[in-house]
Amino acid sequence: MKIKPEMEKELIVDILKKYSLPEEDAKVVANCIVEADLKGFTSHGLGRFPQYIKALELGNLNPKPNIKVVKDLKATAIIDGDLGFGQVVGKKAMELAIKKAEEFGISAVSTRNSGHFGIASFYSEMALERDLIGIVITNTEPAMAPYGGKTKILGTNPIAIAFKGNKYKFSLDMATSSIARGKILEALRKGMKIPEGCAINKEGKITTDPKEALEGSILPFGGPKGYGLALAIEVLAAIGGGEVGSDVKGTANPKEKCNKGDLFIVINPDFFIGKEEFKKKVDKVLEEIKRDNALIPGEIEENNKKKRLKEGIEVDENLYKMLKDICDKVGLDINTYFERE
Repeated sequence: MKIKPEMEKELIVDILKKYSLPEEDAKVVANCIVEADLKGFTSHGLGRFPQYIKALELGNLNPKPNIKVVKDLKATAIIDGDLGFGQVVGKKAMELAIKKAEEFGISAVSTRNSGHFGIASFYSEMALERDLIGIVITNTEPAMAPYGGKTKILGTNPIAIAFKGNKYKFSLDMATSSIARGKILEALRKGMKIPEGCAINKEGKITTDPKEALEGSILPFGGPKGYGLALAIEVLAAIGGGEVGSDVKGTANPKEKCNKGDLFIVINPDFFIGKEEFKKKVDKVLEEIKRDNALIPGEIEENNKKKRLKEGIEVDENLYKMLKDICDKVGLDINTYFERE
């Protein structure tokens, strides 16, 4: 079955309001979730939403957080999210980082005590829209073994980088693991296998069973290279006070309070060669890429978005049942949001 993007937003907002989120905050969460589904990051879209609801019900997400800037030093800041939704805290952090970069040329804003924030490119592209360069990293609860090991110590630790020229834009959004944990959870929900070589079981043997992968460990992409990048992100994302390694909790398990760290970096080209000269360089190299009939990072996601804006977003039967249970609990009729084929 399918749901139209605007109806998905309405569904999310209506449910979150029932859980006492202010409407504006609910819209921020909904926009991020729908953007993930439109781009094809379905593991971070509506499929992740029941996790947020469970965390709300358990008191591990705060619907009305007192979000504070606890340290502010010109080009840098630390934000305490008071266990608020990661999307709400993340948007505030990137807005502050953009403001600082416009004044000082480069900025870094770190957050702590906030929930899973969805897709990292939701925030890096906020900078892109202002002709700035956005870089976003976050760590997650342990899911990945270090290269050569078999114990999950590191998170899947994504990185997003976004910038644009006058004609083209670049938007990279990737986990440092060979597969996102959300995709394994999605495979488990759908009763599917995961690709060969992405994960190991508890004994350290390669597995395609999503349940065994979750009990065991995801592998880093690119062997030692992905491992090195993941380890760097693990530490740098926590520069504002988030936890690291096996102490990180709550990004995938709603039964625990989330204590990871996020880091939002913005660079203003006007403080270097100037925005227009920078955009010329972006367009030059990306034009060469296109002449070679290759894809630019973010292009597949943009094509997905165009298609799904027209055709709607697929929702599997198990996810539909989970959403129906939530709607029934809060007194909403799920049939008013979905269209069946």
